[in-house]
Amino acid sequence: MSVTPAATASSVAEHTRAVVQEFLAARLAGDTERLVTLFADEVDWQLAENPVVPWIRPRSTAAECAAQADELMAHTVPEDSRAQVDTFLVDGHHAVLTGHLAGTVRATGKSFEGPFALHLTVEDGRITRHHLYENSLSIAEACTP
Repeated sequence: MSVTPAATASSVAEHTRAVVQEFLAARLAGDTERLVTLFADEVDWQLAENPVVPWIRPRSTAAECAAQADELMAHTVPEDSRAQVDTFLVDGHHAVLTGHLAGTVRATGKSFEGPFALHLTVEDGRITRHHLYENSLSIAEACTP
């Protein structure tokens, strides 16, 4: 019995979806150790640099990428943080999630909200690309006293 290209593509997409779902569960649980294992040793990390937002900075290692979740929680009010995924698309190694996020910056008490899009790539069971597009203006305004 031979494996067809369609079956292989389906298998890759199913694996990608499973890894992304595990990533989302680890983020939600604040499980940094699990996040480190889900990120590749080197990650193509893209998030628009924003000097007034303490948790937004360049990252490239699994530990740095996983630490972003802890840094975000340290600078925001956990009970005010919300993220809603509206769309979860998978095509082979690529996953794209869109939705809305909101939160409150601990230091200023100001809130932010807006849409987001997240492009992840999964190779060999680990996330190799993490490109996040979000309402950076709203977040910067919330971080500015």
